[in-house]
Amino acid sequence: MKKLRNFLLLFATVFLAGLAPRVVAQDRPDGHGITRDRAGDSGKDDFLKDLLWRKSSPSLKRILAHPDSFRYQLIYTRIDRDSRNRPHFYNYHYRADSLEYFNPASTVKMPLAFLSLEKMNSLARYGIDKFTPMLTDSSYSSQSSAYTDTSSADGLPSLAQYIKKIFLVSDNDAYNRLYEFLGQQWLNERLWQMGYPDIRITRRFVPMNEEENRNTNPVRFGRDGQLLYAQPAARSSLSFDFSRQVLIGNAHYDRYDSLIRTPMDFTRHNNISLEDLRHILQSVLFPGSVPPAQRFHLSASDYRFLYRYMSQYPAEETHPRYDTAEYFDAYTKFFLFKAGRTPIPPYIRVFNKPGWSYGFLTDIAYIVDFKNKVEFMLSGVIYVNSDGILNDDKYEYEEIGYPFFKEVGNIIYRYELERKRKHTPDLREFIIPHDQPFKP
Repeated sequence: MKKLRNFLLLFATVFLAGLAPRVVAQDRPDGHGITRDRAGDSGKDDFLKDLLWRKSSPSLKRILAHPDSFRYQLIYTRIDRDSRNRPHFYNYHYRADSLEYFNPASTVKMPLAFLSLEKMNSLARYGIDKFTPMLTDSSYSSQSSAYTDTSSADGLPSLAQYIKKIFLVSDNDAYNRLYEFLGQQWLNERLWQMGYPDIRITRRFVPMNEEENRNTNPVRFGRDGQLLYAQPAARSSLSFDFSRQVLIGNAHYDRYDSLIRTPMDFTRHNNISLEDLRHILQSVLFPGSVPPAQRFHLSASDYRFLYRYMSQYPAEETHPRYDTAEYFDAYTKFFLFKAGRTPIPPYIRVFNKPGWSYGFLTDIAYIVDFKNKVEFMLSGVIYVNSDGILNDDKYEYEEIGYPFFKEVGNIIYRYELERKRKHTPDLREFIIPHDQPFKP
């Protein structure tokens, strides 16, 4: 019976995925592309490691010299275009290890945003899209409903509005609503089907126990008082592999603010590797560069929407309207800019998704300099928690974390400015009219 149930689950996943419109390589000007890996610690190619050690300041060298304390991982992706402007990707790793756990924090919002658009496309026959009002009910303990959204132009929630807020300021409630729309079981099975078997997304960003996180809310879509589609509550029956225990730190505060003098247990937390995050971002920015099975089923409108909000600054958006004293331009741009609130030149855009929690800082970024015709991807994580106590909100983000991303980003950026390219990239696809309203 178990084998039959697993077969039926897989069949259902494939069937639902097949309902969504597919984007094939020929539909995209970037073509297929080629990806090659360079393992920075394998002894075969230490390019990234050598570059950083050669160019780093004394403060960065102190971090690089203590990998056990800072748990940093880095992936630099060089992009070379051929004569047809097709991108070729060369990945250089430094300590990037899928078995070394880091808390992914808000970076898991990125694949959920992509999956939500894909699932919405599979429901197009009901007359709904990412802009249709989305009303979330509650039906299980600790769940909450959402019938209004004061940040939107019409005062109503929608998938598009939630995704906007995820990329603009990394909104946690928006992530929870996408998690509920997708359902724990569907979202994980879909990612596994796409070739990411080690990803595990098990929880919302609100205090809930394991069973509460398995249960997701009923969701309704409608317009002008007319119900167009109702999705019932769901319960995940997935069996996750929690056999590898993950303990971090020396002590931690629990949800009741009591100090527990043992390491914090992340065994059942969300899990996703730096390389999987990097590959997922590449698959959306350059869908033709990955195998068809690893592409999200997105429309041309979805791509334009994502490119806009992955690269937009809070001050450039009116719905929501943000206090730019708190949500400054570099608020979510760790590489190059967040440390010291560094001004971002008008000719540079960063398409990215960062995360920060429990002393871990992560950023997955594609950086484009339109003036100098430079493009590259940079992904990294660092752990900054000198007292070894987790959940106390005492982390060295400002003192160590953001400066780490700034300097690493600057080293790679300067290298990119100086290196010779056989073909100058045509980057017009990523020039976004941020000063104009989005047109579906």
